[in-house]
Amino acid sequence: MISFLMNLIDWIARFYSLILLIRVLLSWVSPDHFNPIVQFLYRVTDPLLNRIRSLIPLRWAMIDFSPIIAFLLIELVRRILIQMLVRLL
Repeated sequence: MISFLMNLIDWIARFYSLILLIRVLLSWVSPDHFNPIVQFLYRVTDPLLNRIRSLIPLRWAMIDFSPIIAFLLIELVRRILIQMLVRLL
């Protein structure tokens, strides 16, 4: 059961990171904001990115550093949760 939870946490973290990466890449090409896929990506990633932007306003020369912080936070939370589950074994 714990092994399943570890794999699930890992999968969710990697999937969310992939969604975030796709959003970052799309921001470079100015996607159609009426596209349902683009709307989904923004709806899923905006809560985390907006929260980071409100706590740490890191914008310099039109570069938004919130996705970098988000990637680091996702990895940190993933590692902490997996370590907690490893200790339960």
